[in-house]
Amino acid sequence: MSAPYEYALIRVVPRIDRGEFVNVGVILYCQDRNVLQADTDLDERRLLALWPAVDVAGVRAACRAIARACDAPAAGTLRDGGGLGARFRWLTAPRSTVVQPGPIHAGITDDPQGEVTMILRRMVAMERADDSVDG
Repeated sequence: MSAPYEYALIRVVPRIDRGEFVNVGVILYCQDRNVLQADTDLDERRLLALWPAVDVAGVRAACRAIARACDAPAAGTLRDGGGLGARFRWLTAPRSTVVQPGPIHAGITDDPQGEVTMILRRMVAMERADDSVDG
């Protein structure tokens, strides 16, 4: 049975003043299936091309923190006043940091976990294939 879901891409904006970013992950929330999941795939080469001085270890740590926030038990966790939906809203709230969420999008799926993988391939990892295309 299909269920609606929401997702936001995780992006790294190494220099806010330039407005350039690299998609590095996805956060997906499906209320009907009680799923909150994040996955990342950091392309260091692309990130370093935007800003050679970027703190790659810090970016990796921030991505791990997002995944841990999704995996934490539903009750008794920091900033978890209303369950997974509230946690998704907190994770996707706009912020002016190097690692930040993009806009929230919606869809319908039979497999929320599989959808995370598909979005990651299409919107994050797929970008690497674009680098090799002659234009």
